Amino acid sequence: MTRQPALFEAGGCLAAPLSALLDTVPADWRPVVDRWRDAEAGRSLARFVDERVAGGATVYPAAVFRALELTPLSDVKVVMVGQDPYHGPGQAHGLAFSVPSGQKTPPSLRNMLLELRRDLGIERPGTDLSGWARQGVLLLNTSLTVEDGQPGSHARRGWESLTEALLQAVARRPEPCAYLLWGAHAQRFEALIRSAVPAGAPVPLVLMSNHPSPLSARRPPVPFLGNGHFGAVQRYLAAHGRPIDWSA
Repeated sequence: MTRQPALFEAGGCLAAPLSALLDTVPADWRPVVDRWRDAEAGRSLARFVDERVAGGATVYPAAVFRALELTPLSDVKVVMVGQDPYHGPGQAHGLAFSVPSGQKTPPSLRNMLLELRRDLGIERPGTDLSGWARQGVLLLNTSLTVEDGQPGSHARRGWESLTEALLQAVARRPEPCAYLLWGAHAQRFEALIRSAVPAGAPVPLVLMSNHPSPLSARRPPVPFLGNGHFGAVQRYLAAHGRPIDWSA
């Protein structure tokens, strides 16, 4: 498979046409991605992103589909749903909540690591969550691109329909899976996920709380800090013979 160099530029900005990056999506995700790509939402989104880059906009990340590359559909055990990529230089690298090693820890990720330590006693080093992704934790943002300094700038442009299709593809498999829906934005996918689970498949673990952002992590109704989600996922996966190592 021919891979675009930009796809592996940690923290870089998008330079390749989106269509070229779509050609590198791994085989087991391709049917889902290709259906979206051929629909109006996909065509419109690709035109928009490529026009913004051609017009001089700085768009993050370079590795737009890295979450799909590191976590094949057949391997997904856990899904964490984010909103859009980090919008500062050197931060976004295609995985929700994660930043490349050497970057300052974002506030939401800092709270995630605090909860991991409180819940399971795990001191996880570093800010790069690729080790989780390689074990089957799909770190999926709802919008996969964003412009420098403009959070939400590529929302409602067509990415959402791809995210929904990807989540449905995960939910339709017969394997057990846990979903971490933190904040109202992620929680709007709950009904879609539950409705996609086939009859007779293991009941998914769907956990919801406030977002780990400092603005909401300690607030009611369900504070993020203290939610116990990491431990609950660990017990669920262990019971189904699909454990992961959160310290990786």
